[in-house]
Amino acid sequence: MNNNPDDNQIINPNEIKPEERRILVPGSPINPRREFLRSAALFTGTVAALGGGLEVLTRRPGVGSAEAQGTDFAQASRPLGPYDTKEAVTSYQQATTYNNFYELGTDKADPARNAASLKPRPWTIKIDGEVKKPQTVDIDTLQSWFPLEDRIYRMRCVEGWSMVMPWLGFPLAGLIRRIEPTSNAKYVQFTALLDPKMFPGQKSNVLDWPYVEGLRLDEALHPLAFMAVGLHGKVLPGQNGAPLRLVVPWKYGFKGIKSIVKITLTEKMPKTTWALAAPSEYGFYANVNPAVPHPRWSQATERRIGELGRRKTLPFNGYADEVAGLYKGMDLRKNF
Repeated sequence: MNNNPDDNQIINPNEIKPEERRILVPGSPINPRREFLRSAALFTGTVAALGGGLEVLTRRPGVGSAEAQGTDFAQASRPLGPYDTKEAVTSYQQATTYNNFYELGTDKADPARNAASLKPRPWTIKIDGEVKKPQTVDIDTLQSWFPLEDRIYRMRCVEGWSMVMPWLGFPLAGLIRRIEPTSNAKYVQFTALLDPKMFPGQKSNVLDWPYVEGLRLDEALHPLAFMAVGLHGKVLPGQNGAPLRLVVPWKYGFKGIKSIVKITLTEKMPKTTWALAAPSEYGFYANVNPAVPHPRWSQATERRIGELGRRKTLPFNGYADEVAGLYKGMDLRKNF
């Protein structure tokens, strides 16, 4: 158990001293850390590595990396945070080779095979719509705005399989508050990159590109809603949505849009990709609900990758205590 009170102190990023700044070149391990850590990463120069640029990530002083200890990131000895599950973490090998990312191919192994075509630097994110501070920001500057946190979340695919993922990133709420929504903002729309050279899957018409997803504003402001830039102690791999993806653990995995280039606050509900492709199968909310079957897959049970057999699926993927209140009075069969 860590008895150092400094590790639990809430840090103002503007108060970080120059000597506490750290950088991480893509491909290097990220040291385990807890939310609101003493040190934060800020952009301090330029380096050409894995597509060019620096991955700006936080680290915890005095704690060795999980990779150096010979274990997966989330298996390293460290205190669990208030949002972490205690369940066994899916291995890095499984988490990066069994993926749904149609921009890189429709087979589960395609994203890993084709990920080299995705160049995560240079990369910018446009922020517009019903905000007081519209802007276009590069990914390194965006990351420097927040102390990064690691979160161990359950991930449930609508196809009936699941993983436990150790993400690194920052709460979406922090970004939303920074850009100051107007009184008209009711939803947040996310748009992924459209570039068939980087995404060979976009040369097909399997979906209407670019990929679009959305959340209600109160969902986006919930503490569990997360923007990931790392996985398993490493910079987020291309097949998992580099350099920036959405993680909403109480919803089915297709809500977790990858390789985000645009965030738009809107007054009206966004028209999302899968809801447009198959409206009878994919709703806007997509909350994990074992009582509402998909036309092709039962949602009552799931297969945890790396395990034999099946386990019962929990309402809201096990996060009902935290998020059920967001949907009070709603018919979750109708609003699926």
